[in-house]
Amino acid sequence: MTPDRTTTSDRKTILEIRDLQITLPKGGDRPHALWDFNLSVAEGEIVCLVGESGSGKSLAASAAMRLLPEPHVHVSKGEIRLDGTNLLALSEPQMRAMRGDRMAMIFQEPMTALNPQKTVGWQIDEVLRLHTKLDRAARKARALEILTDVHIPDPASTYNAYPHQISGGQRQRVMIAMALVLRPRLIIADEPTTALDVTTQKQILKLIKELQAAQGTGILFITHDFGVVAEIADRIAVLRLGEMVEQGPAAQILGNPQHPYTRKLIAAVPSLRPPPEKPLSTEPVVLEARGLRKTFGARGGLLGGKRAPVVAVRDLSFQLRRGETLGVVGESGSGKTTVSRIVTRLLAADAGEVRIHDGDLLSATRAELRALRKDIQMVFQDPMASLNPRRRVVDLIAQGPIVQGVARETALARARELLELVELPAAAANRYPHEFSGGQRQRIGIARALAMEPRVIVADEPVSALDVSVQAQVLRLLADLRDRLHLSLLFVTHDMRVAAQLCDKVIVMSKGEIVEAGPSARVFADPQHPYTRTLLESIPGRSWEPPVHSLA
Repeated sequence: MTPDRTTTSDRKTILEIRDLQITLPKGGDRPHALWDFNLSVAEGEIVCLVGESGSGKSLAASAAMRLLPEPHVHVSKGEIRLDGTNLLALSEPQMRAMRGDRMAMIFQEPMTALNPQKTVGWQIDEVLRLHTKLDRAARKARALEILTDVHIPDPASTYNAYPHQISGGQRQRVMIAMALVLRPRLIIADEPTTALDVTTQKQILKLIKELQAAQGTGILFITHDFGVVAEIADRIAVLRLGEMVEQGPAAQILGNPQHPYTRKLIAAVPSLRPPPEKPLSTEPVVLEARGLRKTFGARGGLLGGKRAPVVAVRDLSFQLRRGETLGVVGESGSGKTTVSRIVTRLLAADAGEVRIHDGDLLSATRAELRALRKDIQMVFQDPMASLNPRRRVVDLIAQGPIVQGVARETALARARELLELVELPAAAANRYPHEFSGGQRQRIGIARALAMEPRVIVADEPVSALDVSVQAQVLRLLADLRDRLHLSLLFVTHDMRVAAQLCDKVIVMSKGEIVEAGPSARVFADPQHPYTRTLLESIPGRSWEPPVHSLA
């Protein structure tokens, strides 16, 4: 099923980009970030701009807002018109007046876009103070009104809160409130839902659509998530390495893409239909958790007062068999990452056992733990943060075996073999982490985990930050390595599409407890718990199934 959108041909054009060319500094991988780029957004229309990292989509947004890092990256040709006004011809003071008033931007990461030293109310008030002649009381009333419009649960409390005192979903709502407070004609949203859980994501997308429909705002929505595209797009434009390869109505692009690159992107989207349920495994149990419990104690807040104790994991038990993938799914705060850190003993538990190779990780002595850790390794969400930037890749991979007593030359030779196993070139061995793409760094993280020849790999959101095509490659690699090496995977994710395709079984966590568990095919087809049903119903574009195309 594909979305059915109304035509926008009779609506007035708000944003028109003509023959745009953005030049990059010399020595880059290509001379231009964008080449002969043409795009328009009409009143009340949502245009989704999609493409992989490096395609130029975020630079297109920055160019429209006149926020390019000039002079190194600059517009060398073309026009950007907002209601007929050429933005590239405006002075900086004139452009400042346009931002916020006539056009606004919702950034990907609100915690970095919001000032941590100022309250939410102060930051919304600043927009009104700079662009209107309202007095203080009127500005506060308008700020509370817009916080109510974006469905903040307690507007008055949020108005006086600092960004760190509210949730990620609420911070994104505050960013939307700041963008909408002056009722601009155009909103540019740059990956505004990428890091959000499916339930929060659904709320934000619904909110954007409601406000856009009520105010007739045009929206340029930048994303690599085709589920989001299927949920909200009127039109879709596809970018590849700075070149527009395809654009058209959402139903046409999603249902019958014409360009091979578009077909490749859509074919990489994981289906929500899991493979058929397998017979019950008779393989031995390689990892067992029994009665895990973890409470984060009360502590003083930055502004006084105390934070109440939080029970992150409550009496949690599970088994993982050889060659099996067990998915741990749930929203932020459900306790799933805490579980992954307890079973690798990166975090101490208050109670319980983690049995692996006839030993208990949680009660092991330092010497016993070193021996047991060979059997369980972790792949982290952010490989750049988990890889030492000062060490060559071959040394990073060999480090674990060397610590375990393996001869240095033997460990280095094995590291080079592992690079080949995760499909990286031999030349990668002597390079540093920053010289690789995100997907390649994740492959390095997998190779480092495999170097210890573990029985179990714990993967904590290992593909959440990757483009859909790179995500598909990493997931295929993990599945292939699992089958070839008889590995067991404990796979932590909030992406239900990924869980459906990779995991044999899933456990669904809410507030530190398992609310549902079973084979993926059964849980996805017939969820029993209301929370599981809510998660599945919140998946963006859940009624859309990617058409089957060859990846060739």
